[in-house]
Amino acid sequence: MTLLYTEVEEELRAAVRDLLADRCSPSAVLGRVESGTPYDAELWKTLAREIGVAGLLVPEELGGAGASAREAAVVLEELGRAVAPVPFLASAVLATQALLTAGGEAVGELLGRLAAGEATAALAVPFAASPYAPPAPAAVLGEDGTVTGTVGGVIGAEIADVLLVPVRLTGGTALCAVEASPAGSAGGTVRVTPATSLDLTRPIATVSFASAPARVLATAGGPETPWVREALLRGAGLLASEQLGIAEWCLATTVAYVRERRQFARPVGSFQAVKHRLADLWLEIAGARAAARNAAARLAEAPVAGPPGGDAAVAVTVAVAVAQAHCGAVAVHAAEECVQLHGGIGMTWEHPAHLYLKRAKADQIALGTPGDHREALAGPADLPAPV
Repeated sequence: MTLLYTEVEEELRAAVRDLLADRCSPSAVLGRVESGTPYDAELWKTLAREIGVAGLLVPEELGGAGASAREAAVVLEELGRAVAPVPFLASAVLATQALLTAGGEAVGELLGRLAAGEATAALAVPFAASPYAPPAPAAVLGEDGTVTGTVGGVIGAEIADVLLVPVRLTGGTALCAVEASPAGSAGGTVRVTPATSLDLTRPIATVSFASAPARVLATAGGPETPWVREALLRGAGLLASEQLGIAEWCLATTVAYVRERRQFARPVGSFQAVKHRLADLWLEIAGARAAARNAAARLAEAPVAGPPGGDAAVAVTVAVAVAQAHCGAVAVHAAEECVQLHGGIGMTWEHPAHLYLKRAKADQIALGTPGDHREALAGPADLPAPV
């Protein structure tokens, strides 16, 4: 296993970065946030259909690229650098992984639509849910094959064509596919109600189902929802790469600014105190890069179509827990330093620094808090917390 980027990964990075530089500048993101329609549907179509990011984790026989978590991690790094308002994490990672874990003929057809960029999906689970203690299904599957219930804190629901809903049924649980109303609308048997989100570029919503027609994709006995747990675990591992991208942008932008900003007839960056703060931040980001790349590499080695077993499962859990426990804090620290070292302009709405700080903080408490990940790490590392 190597943590270095391959030539293919660098080519993918260049393609995504060039597109985002052209179509997703900080001013464009700020303008979209103010418009009330934060998701950039046209940008997502280009990423999904022309670059193929929507199908990275989908096997080739189902119409995808057959790539691994390493390539998905590179894409998330670049999306984090641009705080891009696209549903890659929601659809191409969380929803796709839930479907891959579920398996089956009906799943294959849906994965083909997602990989081709013909549809977008969202997993109807709170974004704050921990992979180590997945929430019990909040919806119920009736005898008539319809779903009823309400799920809060869902990402990607406003733009999703298909909602993947964990449900309770007699004697177990199931994963159902529910066709959503047109993006952003509210009506019919599915209602998507936007909620106040800390991250302006990644909205959350409350999704309500009222006897919504559903297709059962997979079932499980007992209260367990293996598709949800695997999706949340892999999502948490790859989210670390987005946090890495946020931190790298904040550092690069701050270094460029303090080299130009002058105070007392000299660049602000020439003051020793500023140098030390940025040097310490660089070291933190270097460690975050290693942790994020290790998580991506471990996930790439594990079978993408289902939970790994034995020692591989432990290795994946440890890698994900380490990455999330570390990278979340680093991203928040980098964003805070970016705001502070930009001085007055860093506090303004017109400067994009606040978008990165909000994304970093929202990511830190998503898919399990750092405390959740440290607690999960304690067992495999044989370092139990004090009683």
